[in-house]
Amino acid sequence: MTDYVYQLIAIIIYMAAMLLIGYYSFRKTSNLTDYMLGGRSLGPGVTALSAGASDMSGWLLMGLPGAIYVSGLVEAWIAIGLTVGAYLNWLFVAPRLRAYSQVSNDSITIPSYLENRLKDTTRLIRIVSGIIILIFFTFYVSSGMVAGGVFFKSSFGLDYHVGLLIVSAVVIAYTLFGGFLAVSYTDFLQGIIMFLALILVPVIGIFAVGGIEGASESIRAVDPGLLSLVEGASVLGVLSAVAWGLGYFGQPHIIVRFMAIRSVKETKQARRIGIGWMAISLLGAIATALIGIAYFQQNPSQSLSNPEAVFIALGQIMFHPFVAGIMLAAVLAAVMSTISSQLIVTSSALVEDLYKIVVKKQATDKQYVTLGRIAVLVVSLVAMFIAWEQNKSILDLVSYAWAGFGAAFGPVILLSLFWRKLTTWGALSGMVIGTITVIIWGNNDYLKGLMFEIVPGFILCLLFAVVVSIFTYRHNTEIEREFDETIKLLDQEK
Repeated sequence: MTDYVYQLIAIIIYMAAMLLIGYYSFRKTSNLTDYMLGGRSLGPGVTALSAGASDMSGWLLMGLPGAIYVSGLVEAWIAIGLTVGAYLNWLFVAPRLRAYSQVSNDSITIPSYLENRLKDTTRLIRIVSGIIILIFFTFYVSSGMVAGGVFFKSSFGLDYHVGLLIVSAVVIAYTLFGGFLAVSYTDFLQGIIMFLALILVPVIGIFAVGGIEGASESIRAVDPGLLSLVEGASVLGVLSAVAWGLGYFGQPHIIVRFMAIRSVKETKQARRIGIGWMAISLLGAIATALIGIAYFQQNPSQSLSNPEAVFIALGQIMFHPFVAGIMLAAVLAAVMSTISSQLIVTSSALVEDLYKIVVKKQATDKQYVTLGRIAVLVVSLVAMFIAWEQNKSILDLVSYAWAGFGAAFGPVILLSLFWRKLTTWGALSGMVIGTITVIIWGNNDYLKGLMFEIVPGFILCLLFAVVVSIFTYRHNTEIEREFDETIKLLDQEK
């Protein structure tokens, strides 16, 4: 058999496994809570790896290695910021959000949690939150589809659009039918595949380039600055990169996992698993890029046309075609896990937070689940339209959506969990200002060059939320009771 056939068999086996998990989850999904939140039944391992896999996306195996391959270790500041941000998110947000979302009317989405937490009778906070999720997740899903198209073009020489359609079709199918459980179980499996691949490629690769000494000599021969964390960096540039960590507090597809774990107590175990997985995976991605620089310097007859495909190229060069196919499946896993997570959150925003509020038409659970599936399909089609012309890099699309969520929701989520006096109008003003700041800043080349848009967006959201809340605060007995009940529940679960 040719290399191509071996790799194709591995990819087909992977795709079939994803669809089987989707079918299994479909059989276990009977109502809207099951479809949107998996009945709050996830264990710590599934929670941790599904959060990590849905977080990292194609950026982990394509975007980050590509950036380091081109610019060197200076791009690793993003990974450092993300690791710190993820740890703080697990430490402070996970246990409190799990408790508070249950205490506050058993909320199953981020917009419904904010509405219930703030006792918003205008329904505005839910509608505005739902619209923000729709805007930025459409770009986020689009980035995954771009990664899928690039993957099949780099790996099999297929047309970019064919690759985009294949990835989109499979991920839409298992998300559409299996809902949150399918997304979480597939993310868990995808997280394991990604983890193993990011260990194997650099471990085998280091022998192929003559060990650590051989690798460092070859990298220095290309450019000594590639091994420096500060070469070519500015203070604002480093701050912008590290500031990616701020985004974690507001990513709906990640923090919704905290609401779905079985108990508050299990968040500690999930944190250890999740951060361990993340740290090793990020180190593997960085090492892959550096080994890629060394390998192609030592083998000038072999060229790399797309830096974002360095992981794919090394996997195909260093492993048996079938194993290389599994490595390729790891890239697909990274891409598909994020798309599916974002689709299910967008679907829940459309049905739970917009349709129920705006249309106000009562329906059965079965009808709501059907509407959720229609929402998955509609958002997917819009995202495919954006991704069809590959005019932006994966990292550009991801960074824009990441900043949007981090600035719009991050400060509001933190204040809602730790500050009793946050008000509806404070939260609304912060979310709107954060969103507008990211849109304006992120679409202005001069401002974007100065600093990552999440920094001004996060600061202004926090400032407006606090100031407006101070002026609009009114004592609310129900809010006080729920806040105290959440703290009591956290103390009991320690």
